[in-house]
Amino acid sequence: MKILIVEDEPKTAAALARALREEGFSADLAENGIDGLHLALTENYALVILDVMLPKCDGWSVLHTLKAQRNALPVILLTALDAVSDRVKGLNAGADDYLVKPFAFSELLARIRNVLRRAPVQQSELMRVADLEMDRIRHRVSRAGQILDLAPQEYRVLDYLMRHSGEVLTRTHLAEQVWDMNFDGDSNVIDAAIRRLRKKIDDPFECKLIHTLRGVGYVLEVRS
Repeated sequence: MKILIVEDEPKTAAALARALREEGFSADLAENGIDGLHLALTENYALVILDVMLPKCDGWSVLHTLKAQRNALPVILLTALDAVSDRVKGLNAGADDYLVKPFAFSELLARIRNVLRRAPVQQSELMRVADLEMDRIRHRVSRAGQILDLAPQEYRVLDYLMRHSGEVLTRTHLAEQVWDMNFDGDSNVIDAAIRRLRKKIDDPFECKLIHTLRGVGYVLEVRS
């Protein structure tokens, strides 16, 4: 699930992106209103985190245009403006939530999940392979109707495997795309993560979905 962060303070933006990725989300960054608006209108995001005080085009203008063209896209405003009138202005303009800086990431995360739960589920955010289903809006995975409790890293790995089901994914590719790191051939990080995921996804079920191609990588698919 992809979230857009529109924030002009580099340290804040980087910290938010890193924290969201640790929780299993994908995160893109824009440092000004014009770039943020362009990304929000042209890419497929589940939610936008939008700072109010932005260069080139302020957050109020971005929000107004977004709600006029993509009303269903959820937006959480971040701002140092803590007056009641500012909060009312943001909510009346169509923001789904409003958080005053400084804030705890745990509170932002709770607000993100609350907003996403209220959002209508789009078919493109539901992925299925056999009886395995991932609801990317509600951040929920189930198999044969049974909800599975996945750690953030396990969720990220499974999300990537499901988006590329049927494709052979090398360890190097997984390392670059999921961990954002260069793969060390002597490292067992990827294999260990797959083993943990298999214990939840495959071990309790007769039909196995995650297959190993020794010396190559992994593939998620149904095999007869």
